[in-house]
Amino acid sequence: MNKTDNQRLKVLFLCTGNSCRSQMAEGWARHLLADYVDPYSAGIRSHGLDPMAVRVMHESNARIDGQQSKKLDQIGQTEFDLVITVCSNAEKSCPGFSGAPQVLHQSFDDPPKLAEGAANEQEALEHYRRVRDQIRRFVETLPDRLNFGPSNVS
Repeated sequence: MNKTDNQRLKVLFLCTGNSCRSQMAEGWARHLLADYVDPYSAGIRSHGLDPMAVRVMHESNARIDGQQSKKLDQIGQTEFDLVITVCSNAEKSCPGFSGAPQVLHQSFDDPPKLAEGAANEQEALEHYRRVRDQIRRFVETLPDRLNFGPSNVS
């Protein structure tokens, strides 16, 4: 994916409810790749921002508390360079996009679903932290995988 030096890629992280995984991915992209991408997130539906996702992202200094859960039709007519579906439901329901962006699928476990069986809040948070860290590692690999930005993001 090539853009000129002063153009950033418009990247959409798409999930079912835009409450957790896609929000974390947007937060990591904003935190790690701000010089290279304009990150967005949206959902097929809007479920509100998950407070536990906000909490674990805050622990990593990649704050998402200022973000809002939104449906795809709420982000306007943006022409994305890259759409990344972060759950299987979003991959199956991914609509067509103008500008024919590249679409990439990388499914992550659903922290709220994993946390349903947790014995306590700390155990529930461990599921969120694990997925948060997996999403971070994925976002860190985007520049190398897609040939943009720095070779090592930190």
